[in-house]
Amino acid sequence: MPNRKYADGEVVMGRWPGSVLYYEVQVTSYDDATHLYTVKYKDGTELALKESDIRSQSSFKQRKSQSSSSSPSRRSTSRSRSRSPGRPAKGRRRSSSHSREHKDDKKKIIQETTSALQKLSENNTRRYNGEPDSTDSNDTSSKFLEQKLKPDLEVERVLDQYSLRSRREEKKKEEIYSEKKIFETIKTTEKLSPKTKELEFGGRFGTFLLIFFLPATVMYLLLMCKQDDPSLMNFPPPLPALESLWEAKVFGVFLLWFFFQALFYLLPIGKVVEGLPLSNGRKLQYRINGFYAFVLTAAAIGTLLYFQFELQYLYDHFVQFAVSAAAFSMALSIYLYIRSLKAPEEDLAPGGNSGYLVYDFFTGHELNPRIGSFDLKYFCELRPGLMGWVVINLAMLLAEMKIHNQSMPSLSMILVNSFQLLYVVDALWNEEAVLTTMDITHDGFGFMLAFGDLVWVPFVYSLQAYYLVGHPIAISWPVAAAITILNCIGYYIFRSANSQKNNFRRNPADPKLSYLKVIPTATGKGLLVTGWWGFVRHPNYLGDIIMALAWSLPCGFNHVLPYFYVIYFICLLVHREARDEHHCKKKYGLAWERYCQRVPYRIFPYIY
Repeated sequence: MPNRKYADGEVVMGRWPGSVLYYEVQVTSYDDATHLYTVKYKDGTELALKESDIRSQSSFKQRKSQSSSSSPSRRSTSRSRSRSPGRPAKGRRRSSSHSREHKDDKKKIIQETTSALQKLSENNTRRYNGEPDSTDSNDTSSKFLEQKLKPDLEVERVLDQYSLRSRREEKKKEEIYSEKKIFETIKTTEKLSPKTKELEFGGRFGTFLLIFFLPATVMYLLLMCKQDDPSLMNFPPPLPALESLWEAKVFGVFLLWFFFQALFYLLPIGKVVEGLPLSNGRKLQYRINGFYAFVLTAAAIGTLLYFQFELQYLYDHFVQFAVSAAAFSMALSIYLYIRSLKAPEEDLAPGGNSGYLVYDFFTGHELNPRIGSFDLKYFCELRPGLMGWVVINLAMLLAEMKIHNQSMPSLSMILVNSFQLLYVVDALWNEEAVLTTMDITHDGFGFMLAFGDLVWVPFVYSLQAYYLVGHPIAISWPVAAAITILNCIGYYIFRSANSQKNNFRRNPADPKLSYLKVIPTATGKGLLVTGWWGFVRHPNYLGDIIMALAWSLPCGFNHVLPYFYVIYFICLLVHREARDEHHCKKKYGLAWERYCQRVPYRIFPYIY
């Protein structure tokens, strides 16, 4: 093991790459393979430095004392040289006259640029936005900012030429420049060391447990819903025979559904858009036809019902369908990991390239696995599971009517189906927005997303409808109206917040968005501090939680089981929010600290 000079936790002076400037840093770790120290700056930024770029603080203190002891003589020498007693009086008069003229010019320029300074300050708070967990700006926004700020560049030139800038502005300018240096260095460091260093979900041990815990949780929830008394105290529920959990016919139906949706995905309908730039600058193309696929799926289901197809088959074999989906997601995950071993380094996911098999298998090793133009992750994100959720809810509605001999579904079942149908249709209608989410831009496609998209979404998100079939709840119209209002409030917050963010990303020059203000960052983007994003840092999460509560309230309060989704959703969003906070802190630096001071609440106003 090679010797290291600096220990973890030691405070030293680190040199900026490509410069002669040293800043105070703290050593956090040392890589024996690359012989690089990971150091942390005061603003939270972490960089990898060579040992030759690090020095002890004591050496700097000695140099400082030496320079300060020699400075008085230098200052006296410079002062003596500045005196010119032998100059003629006329020269002095001409010099003082020129000095007065120069001062008058400065005063005149100060008066002319006062209003320009105010305009410059306003423009600095109205630059292009990137939501805290957002994406890079597009070419249109960059051109708009360049044209909009061009007059201000002339003002900047005048201020620098005549030294009219105040100390506060100089300090702010130095902070922005320092943030840009940090951002550029981070990008260079990420390219040099692409390995994932910060492990989530409990690292290797935690992800290993989750591979077994997630399927067990789904099985537990579904078996509990089948009980007459689905109380959490009745644990564990009676386990069915293993042979009853698998049926080849059910697995065949699931495969038919999956490839049926894949066929719709390949149809040459809908527009083709580009995703965000990858690490190599390349942009992938995506066909936006999810809503068309949903319409075709609805027509196909309607045709089956017209010919007396028993959709209740889904309810009767619900657990078997969940087992089939879990088996398929496991097989898909194994295929994805094996093919990722041959993928180029630039195609690997930044969060799933740790070098540990179990961790990379769970989080996803390859970022955008494709078979030709067929993007596996993007397809699974919105198609089989999300549309399957709606079909399962419809099957539960029909099963309730048949089992309880009802001519109409219950009001509770209608509310659950309607609310969740609205959510799915909204996601498919705004399909293009998913291209900017962390799932697409950061997370690899492994067991976590494969199981989540194909098993967790359709079989856990439909838990309320599945519960109501065996445990009907009667609610009054006033209660139904109150629940509907609550869902509408949540949906309004969710949709308006996302629309505000996405519209500003696409066209920051839109006059309708002129009232929005942002904090500029060194990345060239900005952080919204007005509108919904000035209310809390993640208003879309707040809307999600309110809607999740509205979906569970029609199930009454007899059992906690229907509210599992609300509890899970809160835990999920809090985890995502914490991950977003860490990511944005690392990405935006001091600008993120100013944003957090401006918007102190994360999800719940005045609470959290």
